[in-house]
Amino acid sequence: MNSASPYQSYVYAYPHKTAYRELKPAVALREVWAGEPQHALSLYLHVPFCEVRCGFCNLFTRIGAPEGLTTAYLDALERQATAVREALDGDARFALAAFGGGTPTYLTAGELERLCDIAEHRMGADLRAVPLSVEASPDTATADRLRVLAERGTTRLSLGVQSFLDAEARSAVRPQKRAAVEAALGRIREAGFPVLNIDLIYGIDGQTEASWLQSLDAALAWRPEELYLYPLYVRPLTGLARRPGEESPAGWDAQRLRLYRAGRDHLLANGYQQVSMRMFRRADSPEAGGGEYSCQTDGMVGLGCGARSYTARLHYSFDYAVSATEVRSIIDGYVATRDFGHAAIGRWMTPEESRRRHLIQSLLQLEGLSLTDYQVWFGSSVLDDFEAELAPWQPWLATADGRLRLTPEGLAHSDAIGPALFSAQVRADMAAYRPR
Repeated sequence: MNSASPYQSYVYAYPHKTAYRELKPAVALREVWAGEPQHALSLYLHVPFCEVRCGFCNLFTRIGAPEGLTTAYLDALERQATAVREALDGDARFALAAFGGGTPTYLTAGELERLCDIAEHRMGADLRAVPLSVEASPDTATADRLRVLAERGTTRLSLGVQSFLDAEARSAVRPQKRAAVEAALGRIREAGFPVLNIDLIYGIDGQTEASWLQSLDAALAWRPEELYLYPLYVRPLTGLARRPGEESPAGWDAQRLRLYRAGRDHLLANGYQQVSMRMFRRADSPEAGGGEYSCQTDGMVGLGCGARSYTARLHYSFDYAVSATEVRSIIDGYVATRDFGHAAIGRWMTPEESRRRHLIQSLLQLEGLSLTDYQVWFGSSVLDDFEAELAPWQPWLATADGRLRLTPEGLAHSDAIGPALFSAQVRADMAAYRPR
């Protein structure tokens, strides 16, 4: 097996956005969506604003918003929604919705009302009839904002906590106090969302197994229906990337693996089921038995300048950046846009890439890949199609009950196995991309 670091990258989408390129010429959205199944679409609205930027964050977001910018952004979002809806079939229907960012709850209660109105009145999504997931931060999870989200049908509220220990939060360049986190969790539970998710991070400088378990126990006290455990990454152009590292890469890898296993075992012992390397769901949760929410399902309609959209033939988005200056410039360009009727940046999907994408997004889930479904959908065997790519990982693969799965140790190395399955062309295009 590959002896490189088990922490190459988090594969939440394939191909990665850094493999997208300018589409020449731009493609009319009516052409993009023509012939696509539209009876069960997913809707994603991106809000690219945060009150602070955490040291590990490389999401497409900016700190704060000058006077009038959030209003202008929602104006642009409404223009885009109108154009996209016109490109879809008249009977297009949405089966799933999510608000992400950034931090959607950076918006005021009134602005959140308008965000929901755009989803419902412009896109035709019935938010009270479909699962709706919304991301929040402790400081922005105020009672008035939560009331709006609950009344508009939010079924899952995800709170980014990362650590319940103030010292660890400071080390991750996340200025927050545990008292504020606990108060926010109290307000969220009072609002009555069916599913509470808490995000935690392991691998923070100075974190020990004891402090990690202490943070986990603080989260478990709230009996969240879901928990996401993320390994810390230090990426270019982020706050932590500007700080000198104190631990060797090998030592940090060992720390993260040790903490991952401790966290996994602790949650399993406390009545949670593992869904993927990151996701754990309470066994008695109403959602138990379901799969992990996939942000890259075909039939994904993304609105906002940080959102992506996925059809079977084309993945498309707006420009991408990490640095604060470039992000602000892209947001300003989005706000000034009048014509949202074309896809200008994206990647055409070949049949081979579609097969590869299905392999990656299925294999990195605990339930694995159905060999029969793959054969029916693609007319070939996944074991034949990807024999060379899967060979190095054979000790961590298991085939049983008609499914190809990762072993527990294989699942622990998801962030190495996923990137290793990228095509040579996607890897080359990602390598050619220059962060900005």
